[in-house]
Amino acid sequence: MTSAHRETPDGRRSWIVALVGSIAMVFTFGTPFSYGVFQRPFSEAFGIPQVTLSTVFAVMLFTFFIGSGAVGVFAARLPARAVILACAGATGVIAPALYIAESRLGLTVVFAVLGLALGTVFVLLASIVPRWFEERRGAATGLIFVGNGLGLFVLPPLWQRVLSQFGVRRGFLVVMAVTAVAFALAGVTCRRPRWADQSAAAPGDLLEWVGGLVGTRTFQLLFIGIGLAFAWYQLLAAFAIDLFASRGLTEASASTAFGLIGGVSIISRVGSGYATDVVGSRRAFLASLCCSAVGIVLLFAPQVSVLAVAVFLIGIGLGGCATLYVPLLMGIYDPEMDTAIVGVFNIAIGTSALVMPLLGTASITYTGGYTVAILLTFVVTVVSLWATIAGTTGR
Repeated sequence: MTSAHRETPDGRRSWIVALVGSIAMVFTFGTPFSYGVFQRPFSEAFGIPQVTLSTVFAVMLFTFFIGSGAVGVFAARLPARAVILACAGATGVIAPALYIAESRLGLTVVFAVLGLALGTVFVLLASIVPRWFEERRGAATGLIFVGNGLGLFVLPPLWQRVLSQFGVRRGFLVVMAVTAVAFALAGVTCRRPRWADQSAAAPGDLLEWVGGLVGTRTFQLLFIGIGLAFAWYQLLAAFAIDLFASRGLTEASASTAFGLIGGVSIISRVGSGYATDVVGSRRAFLASLCCSAVGIVLLFAPQVSVLAVAVFLIGIGLGGCATLYVPLLMGIYDPEMDTAIVGVFNIAIGTSALVMPLLGTASITYTGGYTVAILLTFVVTVVSLWATIAGTTGR
């Protein structure tokens, strides 16, 4: 019996792909959204003000979302395994780069490459792994995004400890080396299933397809809604650790509390995958945004007990948003364009990522408090909710 015959939807090989993809996903979102941990040690190591450094991390988020989104559109025609292995190689190459890069420009180049590699792996895994499943697609999607949430839980406190123990340059080398190994494993294991249709469109056809999408009101509203569904977390990541520390937590405890948002999100990543199979991705996605909005409002309260509730609700909302936007889009657009669809909407997410870290950091620096930053985060969440509802109902 050939390998092609042994491979079936929802089979053993499908779950191996999902498990390996979940492990690689730990390192995709976890590092980009640890930039709140990076700011102080990187500022001290390279002598660059934190507000200036926020532009470096904004570039990382820009390439993580927009750069990888553009790659994703055209990677729909390329072997996924080769692209993921190329990202593993790029991550390994930049691992020792901080021993050479000393200037703001050098750091920008390093983090731009890092964001592109991490984001491209995310786009490919998020679009390919669900294609291995039919009956259990929602549960499988939840599994790979558990890895994503685990990264948000583990990576911020891990980066904080590694940077404190080994220093910026050596700590960066260690974490990037582990990341490169995880991506190499995913590259060897994860590819499109043989039974799944793959786009054969030429680059010109893909651009024409994208141009056709842009002209529709549904796309325009979803572009705003999906983009802002992540923008609130990009804003939060810029000031959450400092906010938690201002409420009486130590620096290590504040990093752990921020990581707990990702840890709690694991619950909703698992649960939302099953919820999608039962009630549909649209309802579950909108409910997740509502949880996020309520949790953000609670950040105005100074009590630590209320802060704990806020962390829980924000984590639940984050997990649902991160997991369900892919099934939501796949239910609206042609699944044959899987990677291209995820890539296009990653551009939406990246558009806001270019300004959100700077906006969050600057709002605190120039107001001397967190009220404006929290309010901005709440407004972004509400606009995302409105645009998604309008885009999926045609109103």
